[in-house]
Formats: sequence, C-alpha cells, structure tokens
Amino acid sequence: MAALELRHLRYLLAVAEHGSFTRAAEDLHISQPTLSQQVKQLERAVGVQLLDRTGRTVRLTDAGEIYVHHAQRALRDLAAAERAVLDVADLSRGHLRLAATPTFTAYLIGPLVAELHTRHPGVTLDVKEMTQDRIASRLLADELDLGIAFHSAHPPGITATPLFTETLGLVVGAVPPAADRAEPLSPRDLGERQLALLSGDFATRGHIDSYFAAHGVRPRIAVESNSIQALTEIVQRTSLATVLPDAVTHDHPRLSPLRLSPDLPARTVSLLRREHAYQSAAARAFTRLTRELVHSRGYPPA
Repeated sequence: MAALELRHLRYLLAVAEHGSFTRAAEDLHISQPTLSQQVKQLERAVGVQLLDRTGRTVRLTDAGEIYVHHAQRALRDLAAAERAVLDVADLSRGHLRLAATPTFTAYLIGPLVAELHTRHPGVTLDVKEMTQDRIASRLLADELDLGIAFHSAHPPGITATPLFTETLGLVVGAVPPAADRAEPLSPRDLGERQLALLSGDFATRGHIDSYFAAHGVRPRIAVESNSIQALTEIVQRTSLATVLPDAVTHDHPRLSPLRLSPDLPARTVSLLRREHAYQSAAARAFTRLTRELVHSRGYPPA
C-alpha cells in the first residue's frame, strides 16, 4: 500500500473519531482544506461516499462504517508487521507497551521494570496506569502489548494468564495494641474503626465494599484517596486504619497489619494480552521475568 494511501486512511479515521474536519485537522497538524481534499480523493478512489457532511457533526455513512472497520484492522496489522520486522531476538533493542491497574504500581511495576532494564537495557518501555476496562480495550486496539490486572470476565479476544493470588489486609500505622495482635478483628469490630480507603476509582475499593456488604457492616470512612502513596502516608501519621494488598504492607516497615476473621477474599492477578497478537521478544522476556519475580518474592500461586 502506497504511503499516500496510508495517509488517506489515517485522515479518514481522524475525521471519524473527532466528528469534525476542524478538530481532526488540528489533531493532525494540517490545514482543514488539505484534509477535506484528501478525504474526497479517498472517496473517489473507493467509489462511494464515506462521510455524511450534512449534519452539525460529520458522521460515517453505512459504507464508511464498513470501510473504517477494515481500515483500522489493516493499520493494526501493518503496525504489527513493522514491529515484527524491527524485533530483535537477542533483545539488544526492542520496545514494550505495558499497562497496569493502579494498585500494582505500588509494589509490582517498579521491581519488574528495574529487572527488565538491568537484564536488557536496550529495551525501551512505555508504562501506563489505567483501569482494567481501558487495558482490555487498548489491548484489543493494539495500543498495548501486555497488561497486568485482576482476573475477571474479560471481553472476547483477550487472553489472561494467571500470575499469583493477591491478598488484602487491614493495616495501621503504629504498632497495634497487644489486644489487637492477640485476637483477630471481626467485620463488626472493623465497622467501629475510622478508616482511610482507596477511592471508587480502584477495583480494590469495590472488593473492600463487597466484603463489608457481605457482613452487613457500614464502614466509617474518614478519608478517601486515589493514591496509595498518599494513603500510606496518612495512615502512618494518624490513628486511621486502611486496607491494602499485603505486598504493599510488607514493603513498608512503618505499617502494621491487624488480623481479620474472616479474611478479606483473595484475588487472582493475571497478565493480559490480545489473543493471536504477535508477541515480540521484549514481551516474551517480560512475561518470563514476571513469572520469575512472582516466584522469587513468594507471592501465593494463582
């Protein structure tokens, strides 16, 4: 496919995404007349009208919907082919696009990236933090190579490989009283404590809320935060308790765990990728490294 034709496809996709020639032209850093002319050339080449320009926003016609679907797939396949050609098996160079849900940046992503960089300094990484739904959609759009998230009902086209079991625990900042250490707390005891919890942006918060709901407890939430680092700082400096992954607690000597009975339910952590997607040498190396690190740290098996 000629370079001009590829440009035509990308221009059409930009107009379809923005619903406007003006906004698409700004995003593409070209003039609006140039963009309009290029899209018309594409329509003449395929012999059908791809865009409906009669409304307040520009919309795809029925033919345009079909054409864009195939154009997106063609561009994804071409990008994968280019990555495959540039892939170097000895990992002297390479690139990895990785995303993880927020809790994993607090204890897992740092050691993984550090180890990959130590072993393969020629591999560059693009690491993003995002919600589980966004990880799945970005994988399907071939905008990510791998994702780390909780095992759940993933959409079709996503392959999930279980890595380990994440356990959650109740945590305070100071050394807990002897009475707290001797006997585990019940959910009702926990309901009498003031808590600092992760905000609803986190899948972990939904897990915690389900635990309270299952035991008929209404938690006393004094602080909500969308940052684990902020939460750990708050708990270390106040009498508030929080719920965190045990792996985070283990990395913070100034955090003290309290026992709960029953325990908070555990969750399976998985490595996500797009089914049948090309796996670069960097992606394969990261997958192996992840399994090694999980084993070396003694995380519970999935």
